[in-house]
Amino acid sequence: MPTTPSDTHPFILTQVSPELMTPERQQRLLVDLSDMDDYYVVFERYGFGGGGASWAEHIETMLEEHDPELLDHVELAGAGEIFRAYTDGPTATARLLALVQPVFADLGALSKYLAQADPTDFFE
Repeated sequence: MPTTPSDTHPFILTQVSPELMTPERQQRLLVDLSDMDDYYVVFERYGFGGGGASWAEHIETMLEEHDPELLDHVELAGAGEIFRAYTDGPTATARLLALVQPVFADLGALSKYLAQADPTDFFE
């Protein structure tokens, strides 16, 4: 069984509470962007909103491009200053983090990714 990294910054990894748990929602990744102004600056520099919906859209695009099968195991949601991803378990969580965390954990890597993305291809 794959292990998830102990450092998941900027994502906070938790188990879904038992009363809300379903087969599709076993683990949750959360980012509260309310105190992350540096991230908004980077997103806005390249013409993107930077809120939770923007994160969801970029992460979905990354999954479509690099691991489309993982989309069957992940639910992405973003609204306001909150980004959430639900996975169906540790394997999907590990795959998701392996793909997106190196980009989103480092503002330089995020800048490099956003610089090559076309804002007209995104809604947020």
